[in-house]
Amino acid sequence: MKKLIDYINKFVLVKIASLQTASVTTRVIAGLLTSKAIAVFIGAEGMALIGNFQNFVSSFQTISILGFYKGVVKYIAKFKDNVAELSKTISTVFYAGFIATVLVSVVCYFNAELITNVIFPEYNNYSLAIKVFAIVLPFYALNMFTFSIMNGFSKYKILIIINIIGQILSVSVALLLIYQEALKGALISVAIAESLIFLITLVGIINRKSLVPLISVNKFSFSFLKKLRPYSMMALFSTVLLPLVAIAIRNYIIENVGYKDAGFWEAMTRISKYYLMFITSLMALYILPRFTEINNTKDFRKEVFGFYKTVMPILAFALLVIFLLKPLIVSVVFTEEFKPVEDLFLWQLLGDFVKVLSMVIAYQFIAKKMFWHYILTETFLIITLYCSSIYFINHFGVKGVVIAHFVSYLVYYGIILSIFGKSLFSSFKEEV
Repeated sequence: MKKLIDYINKFVLVKIASLQTASVTTRVIAGLLTSKAIAVFIGAEGMALIGNFQNFVSSFQTISILGFYKGVVKYIAKFKDNVAELSKTISTVFYAGFIATVLVSVVCYFNAELITNVIFPEYNNYSLAIKVFAIVLPFYALNMFTFSIMNGFSKYKILIIINIIGQILSVSVALLLIYQEALKGALISVAIAESLIFLITLVGIINRKSLVPLISVNKFSFSFLKKLRPYSMMALFSTVLLPLVAIAIRNYIIENVGYKDAGFWEAMTRISKYYLMFITSLMALYILPRFTEINNTKDFRKEVFGFYKTVMPILAFALLVIFLLKPLIVSVVFTEEFKPVEDLFLWQLLGDFVKVLSMVIAYQFIAKKMFWHYILTETFLIITLYCSSIYFINHFGVKGVVIAHFVSYLVYYGIILSIFGKSLFSSFKEEV
């Protein structure tokens, strides 16, 4: 009987992994098509502005849901058979998220001009994109609230299918807007992309009304809100600050090197994001849940080195192929205008390789709720990334930002190894 259960569990995991791969592939294709459209109809300068706006949008989306997502998924999974606790969880998250989202929307809408001056240097006629983002933000928050419930109830299949359909809808709208309105259309597509998925989600949950009665203001719990605080702080810290630092770095490149060069860095960042999606989705699907289950250093060490032995050689080979094919990749994904991006590949690829090496181990911070370790190491990474970027940009131009990317993650990896060195290398000392 146990063998049958194990077989069924493995079969389910394979099915989920296959669907997740399809979802990631759809996102990558959507991203490539959008990048090509931006390159053709807008150019490198527009690419830089869109990069800034995307970073702004991702930061404020996370703020609007208070970084609750992962914590909510955990507690819904834990209380799905306990109606009282489930009602408390859903009610608290819904009303806290509602208040936060409304506040963020109001702030963004009525400060659109100020925000425009920060994220669109020298361009002051795109405040409409900020206002559109403020208006549709509640739909994004509702979508994430619904996703957290479905995820907590292990409705992985419908989640992934919704994501795939949503990506197809989003890229279709984006391509149409870019074709018709160029830069303005691209910015509006960024503002509404994630919120559009709620239309698909709504169709998927229209017949699932059983949870609605559980949402009650009387069930709101400040004590439960405190339980979510560590998850919220960790999510807000990295997911909000890293994009804001990216905006600061991109603005520095714009002011000291040029708009086009900032666009070239954004193009390189996009390529990096596309191939790393497959690795990060694999780690979220397997590494994080596995680390949560592990309670001893031997198994932790086994999982880390197992990942290093199986996945990292494949990643190294893939990065080598990407480096050798960089002229083809740039010409296919972008245009001839973006040829200088080829000079950024080496340091970006090296940095990404070290980034994955460190991320595998750093997932332990989240799995074991090592709050202060996570905050302090992320703080160090963010400060190092910003300061080294400024230093190397001053010496090497736009290439300096990818050199800083490699240096920052190399130092970060060293710190991660120093924290987990005893857990990872104790067996080798014992053998000696």
